[in-house]
Amino acid sequence: MLVDSHCHLDRLDLSACGGSLQAALDAARARGVGHFLCIGVSAANASAVKQVAEQYPDVHCSVGVHPLDLEPGAAPALDWLLSELAHPRVVAIGETGLDYHYEPEAAALQQASFALHLQAAKITGKPVIVHTREARADTLALLREAALPQAGVLHCFTEDWEMARAALDLGFYISLSGIVTFRNAEALRDVARQIPSDRLLVETDAPYLAPVPHRGKPNLPQYVREVAEYLAVLRGVSYETLVEQTGENFFRLFPLARG
Repeated sequence: MLVDSHCHLDRLDLSACGGSLQAALDAARARGVGHFLCIGVSAANASAVKQVAEQYPDVHCSVGVHPLDLEPGAAPALDWLLSELAHPRVVAIGETGLDYHYEPEAAALQQASFALHLQAAKITGKPVIVHTREARADTLALLREAALPQAGVLHCFTEDWEMARAALDLGFYISLSGIVTFRNAEALRDVARQIPSDRLLVETDAPYLAPVPHRGKPNLPQYVREVAEYLAVLRGVSYETLVEQTGENFFRLFPLARG
């Protein structure tokens, strides 16, 4: 099954779909997409992602606070996060992590928030969705310290093979987005060729980062097909094989999404 393992359905530009989320999902389904994971990024959008997941049986969601969406000076409350994670359509934690590209001055706050999300992952057993940018050492250090018994995923991966291998050694999966199709992404393509087939996921991160040939336009879940087709050629396997494997990987990582 082709799965968009990371999309922001509450933030899509629906102008190309008649203003309808239903139409956007139907367009993706018509291209073979069988499941969607709608990602939480803040306390403010937690209710929105849950509502979308409640409305569509082939949509599940995550809840968490993105490192660039933290309230100034305060990490989210653990009690709030655990309460949100108890919802039956919430199958994962995040996205969380570290982003020093835009807010290096908030490193301490981001680390505290990330550690709190990892604590929630340990308590609930739900997998964690990790955003990391220009924070390789600290991201890996916090993951090692957490020593989670369950797997998680580094989403929209753009780092080098050394970091990928370290994350794989910790039991994590690697998810690739449309960035892998960009002309200047040869280093990422080298990583993409090496990821074990049983640890690979595909995503759009819609409405961001539309793949070639849609680059520069708002991204949509239906474009996960372009990501999968590109990766199949890059990795020297059939499209059907890549879709089957990444779908199996998704449901192994997010077993609650089977329901």
